[in-house]
Amino acid sequence: QVEEGAVSLWNWAVAKHTQAVVSDEQKAKLRFVACRLISLCEGRDPPEGTIRRQILMSMKTGKAWIDVGKADLADGFLENAMSNIEKLYAKLRKGSDGEADIHKHRADVEKNLFKVLSYQAESVLAQGDFQKAVTCVQRCKDILMKLPKQTCYLSILCYNFGVETYELKRYEESSFWLSQSYGIGKMDTKYSIGKEMQAKVLRLLATTYFEWDCSLHLDEALKAINLANQVNLHPAGFFLKVKILLKSGASDEDINAALAEFLHFEMSLDFCLNTAKLLLEHGRESVGLDFLKSVPERFESSPDLGKITLLHIEFLLQNKRELLAKQKIEEIIIGHYTGKQLLPDILNRLHIILWDRAAKHYEEKSYSEALHWYNYSVSFYTPRQIDENLAKLQRNMASCYFHLKQVDKAKEAVKEAERCDPNSIFTKFSLYKIAVLENDTDKAVETVIEMGKLAEKSSQLEDNLSVDKNTGTNLLSLAAQIALENDQQIVAIKALEYLSEHLQDCRQLFAALKCLVRLILSKVMAEKEEKRDEDINSLLTYLNLAHKRLAESFTEEKFTGDMRILEAHWFRKVAWNLAVRFKDSPEKMRDFFVLSFKLSQFCPSDKAVLIAQKTCLLMAAAVDLEMGRQQVTPSGQTELFSQALQHLQTCKEIWKVLKLTGDFAKDPTDTLLLLYEFEARSKLNDPTLHNYMESVWEQPQIETKTLEIIASLAMESPARYPVLCKKALKSALNLHRKQTVIDAVKFSKCLHSLINISLPTGLTDVDTCVLQEVWDYFEDALSVVSSTNAYPEMEILFLMTRAWNTGIFQYTAGKYKEAEQWCGLGMRFLNHLGSLKKSYE
Repeated sequence: QVEEGAVSLWNWAVAKHTQAVVSDEQKAKLRFVACRLISLCEGRDPPEGTIRRQILMSMKTGKAWIDVGKADLADGFLENAMSNIEKLYAKLRKGSDGEADIHKHRADVEKNLFKVLSYQAESVLAQGDFQKAVTCVQRCKDILMKLPKQTCYLSILCYNFGVETYELKRYEESSFWLSQSYGIGKMDTKYSIGKEMQAKVLRLLATTYFEWDCSLHLDEALKAINLANQVNLHPAGFFLKVKILLKSGASDEDINAALAEFLHFEMSLDFCLNTAKLLLEHGRESVGLDFLKSVPERFESSPDLGKITLLHIEFLLQNKRELLAKQKIEEIIIGHYTGKQLLPDILNRLHIILWDRAAKHYEEKSYSEALHWYNYSVSFYTPRQIDENLAKLQRNMASCYFHLKQVDKAKEAVKEAERCDPNSIFTKFSLYKIAVLENDTDKAVETVIEMGKLAEKSSQLEDNLSVDKNTGTNLLSLAAQIALENDQQIVAIKALEYLSEHLQDCRQLFAALKCLVRLILSKVMAEKEEKRDEDINSLLTYLNLAHKRLAESFTEEKFTGDMRILEAHWFRKVAWNLAVRFKDSPEKMRDFFVLSFKLSQFCPSDKAVLIAQKTCLLMAAAVDLEMGRQQVTPSGQTELFSQALQHLQTCKEIWKVLKLTGDFAKDPTDTLLLLYEFEARSKLNDPTLHNYMESVWEQPQIETKTLEIIASLAMESPARYPVLCKKALKSALNLHRKQTVIDAVKFSKCLHSLINISLPTGLTDVDTCVLQEVWDYFEDALSVVSSTNAYPEMEILFLMTRAWNTGIFQYTAGKYKEAEQWCGLGMRFLNHLGSLKKSYE
């Protein structure tokens, strides 16, 4: 059953492979399985049929592995086939009836032996074992006398070995196999490989000797190629012989003799031209030109005859014989207009030659000579012809005229280019150059805008083959350079703006943005204040673009981290300086400070950068608060105060890190952060404000000035927090009292504010507790007034008046006792008045 299954599998694999259902490798794997199964069924003394089947299956499985490039897997099967061949031969001999029978069985076995040996040769050569392959092939040769029909097969096998080793540049091995192929191929004329194949083998053998080492194997190479040409004359053999002779340094006579051998042989025009080219490239000018002159006679009726003239022109130009080349070209031009036109593809090649020569002169700054060659090309176009190449030609000519300062002729050439190709960015660039040269700023700007649109359009076309994706940006870059060289800043700015929108290369982009910033800055400095808003907005746009591209630059390999840091430093410093420069415009100043902060985030967080970041955010918050105070609409105020709060939150985080880097005891940042945040929160009516202030009251280092400002802000519209105001003033008053020498002026102002907030004027119905609290303030004031002459008289007057008026209000309310107390308190202050005492007594 296993045996039947194995045979069925084998047959199924063959059928499916024939139907292209399974691949070569799958077929090899299926054969592998079938072959292994068959070997498991082998008994101690298998019958002849079983052995023959195993030989066949092992051979074909081994060959299948060789064909899919897995020669190492083939070896076991081929050895198995060889072993079974020996078994078969032994079995056949055992059952033979004499010498004739033995010869018959031997011939039968040798057919399989030949195949196995040839497959083994393939396998071991594929694995790099040259000597084993030679041994296998030699055994095949020994058998060949009895199997002459296999002559062609073995010759082709050796040829294939020669090709494989030649391609691997193993020339010595290749020459051996090719020699073997040729030798085997002529062993039996009846079954030989044929003369064409023999010549092919010999040509490859000659090529192998030639490429191996022509100086050492020259004789072998010549012998092989001469033999090839004797066996079967072929253009390839002729060409190779000429190559070998040239390489060996043969005389012109020897080369002419070789050429003469092929004079009557059928060869194509291209082959003749390639031969002439080969001769000329090797410096055999006399032989090459003579051969070239003989070619037209053989191809008089050929439409490709112009190729000969073209090759002649190329040779003359390569050998710096421009005058003779020009004569040939002028002959072609005359022929063009007298009915001897070149074929379109040949004419195109001529145009390429003419343009290359013109470009060479252009690079050498020989602009007049370049024009001469371009004019040759123009000669082949008809008047009013529309052609993109003609437009390019006219643009090239215009470039030459520009250099020669012949502007009128340049304009004519550009006009012609515009007629042929009006929507080309190159044509627009030529028009732009004329506008710049003529100082026509409006036209130059208009043309730059058109170039920018075309550059944008071309960058959107994925399959645009006619214009390189960098062409637009390169031309805009050149346009900016030309404008700057001609002192036309407005035009340069416009070109650089378009450039910055389309540049992909980060280094080029930042160079363009830097140039733009410098140009706009110089413009702003020269402008009057009322005219500079647009330019300031432009600067903001450029810096925002720089920030955007710095953020995107992390994905660009060529733009290193160090480059990014350098660019970020440059732009953040510019933004900082602009913020300082435009301090008279708060909104713009704020925007530049915010940008400077954002740009600094791409820099390493060292101390200097952290200080700059902190300052930027503090300044931005300060401006937002100032603008919020002046804002009329509630929504506008909310937006500005919220924005300020965001800046402050970020600034606090930076300040925490910065304080770890050194001693900032005298730095006012903590105070500013406290005051700014308090103002923002209070004016946003933040419900968490009271909780926030709890930590503030506990700060031991808080100053009286800070507390007084908090008190003032707490009552500044739209904020209204009288409780916080009182608390701040009380804390400030306590601090004043703790001073060794009380500053009477500061104390008096603080007390004045506290009394005003605690005892509003005009109220008759005041809570007793409040009155008691305020009474204590007056007592404090009286003690200070009594102890110093520095208490301001107007403040004493204020205290006296408020105490007296409070007494009057109490009297009006029928509270006579309280009225007497408060009026008496006022009278006590009267005694401390100076010049005003008499007026109030």
